Amino acid sequence: MTKFLNGIEKIGNKLPDPFFLFIYLALFVIALSWLVNSMGVTVVHPGSGEELPIKSLVSGEGLQYILTSMLTNFTGFAPLGLVLAMMLGIGLAEKVGLLESAIKKSILNAPKPLVTYAVIFIGILGNIASDAAFVLIPPLAAMVFLTVGRHPLAGLAAGFAGVGAGFTANFIIAGTDALLAGISTEAAKAIDENFLVTPVDNWYFMSTSVVVLAIIGGIITERLIEPRLGKYTGDKANRKLEVVNDIENKGLRNSLLAGLAYIGLISLVLFWPEFPLRNEEGGIIPSPFLSGIIPIVLFFFLTVGTAYGVTVKKITSTKDIPRFMSEAMKDMSAYIVLIFAASQFIAYFNWSNLGTWIAVNGAEFLTSMNLTGLPVVIGFTLLTAVLNLIIFSGSAQWALEAPIFIPMFMLLDYHPAFIQAAYRIADSSTNIITPLNPYILIVLAFMKEYDKKAGLGTLIALMLPYSIIFLTVWIILLIAFALLGIPFGPGVHMYL
Repeated sequence: MTKFLNGIEKIGNKLPDPFFLFIYLALFVIALSWLVNSMGVTVVHPGSGEELPIKSLVSGEGLQYILTSMLTNFTGFAPLGLVLAMMLGIGLAEKVGLLESAIKKSILNAPKPLVTYAVIFIGILGNIASDAAFVLIPPLAAMVFLTVGRHPLAGLAAGFAGVGAGFTANFIIAGTDALLAGISTEAAKAIDENFLVTPVDNWYFMSTSVVVLAIIGGIITERLIEPRLGKYTGDKANRKLEVVNDIENKGLRNSLLAGLAYIGLISLVLFWPEFPLRNEEGGIIPSPFLSGIIPIVLFFFLTVGTAYGVTVKKITSTKDIPRFMSEAMKDMSAYIVLIFAASQFIAYFNWSNLGTWIAVNGAEFLTSMNLTGLPVVIGFTLLTAVLNLIIFSGSAQWALEAPIFIPMFMLLDYHPAFIQAAYRIADSSTNIITPLNPYILIVLAFMKEYDKKAGLGTLIALMLPYSIIFLTVWIILLIAFALLGIPFGPGVHMYL
């Protein structure tokens, strides 16, 4: 396994710099769109029934799109604003020393095995904050590992695996559950107009998955990832760890009080009758509150970071706050440059309809195999895992697949929520190795802080064991639930 992963890292790191890699991919999409368009290929969208042509980027319309969309592709790229906004708050907390002190205080004396499993566990649960977890947890996990004398890239990998490969699992019903259930319900109406898939229909399965994946992720980290990385000898290896002193303890106390006050205020207004950030039914899943979770988390870190900085005298005037935030933004310059190229590639791929064409043809191929029983469900899961490499958005991919597979499997007497669970495990498992995941770039940027020579191959080699093993274990868990008759959610089994 080590030789295999070293080979992947060696080959991957021979690839061009990620900036130019995305430039070359964009050029490839331009050429492919012209080739497929010249054949007169069209695709019928399974959801809307609309016939979509494969649009050529080598055309008058394509040239107009390339030139007129270049700036909006960049500035409108959703992860860009999310990452930069989050780093304003996290960066302030890091620059004033809050994060390091909190880690030393809470983790330094913990047994090493507990640290590993805690990182994976927290990463999995972090999806309640949606994509914000990709920005928050991996760099914190790297700091945790470095602080306790372990390789920071192992911590980064563990955090990224928990957030990315375990994205769909949680103890709490999250926005993802509601979003996917809604798509499944609409697809099921093709067979039964009154059929309803609810947000809790995968709850038991996903809750069990949290525990299973946390254990498996910890084993992968300690048995495969850390031994391969060896001892960390980078620039930050000799950093001396000192016991949290009295002024730092006071800063932690004040930041804790400020954080609790902030959470208390948010909770008070959130549950206040007719609060505008709740949905029309008075709930919070989904709601404007969850849609606005990024600014809420941002202000949380600004609050606790400011409280700590003022206490330890690192913030002595209002000028210090924007200064620390500016320093944090300087660290993000490489990421911003990468995003410019990546955003163009993803936009061209979506505009040309190539992603839809590949997804629909892959689904039709699987359907044409005429398999029945669990083998076809496993085949569907593997197909989804492959398609996720080119369609990162889980909701977009399910919107493409559900209208095809939900009716097909319902005619074979499978429950739509069971098929939805099969989709979710595949969609999550390959999140961490697809180059279309925009958060791979931010993780790569954090990785370079500890290893200047690290490249895309280094990251893929680190994450591949998690992706393969998570998917394998998850498929086994899915089969176990199905064959043992364990409900996937309240009243939901494999068959209708």
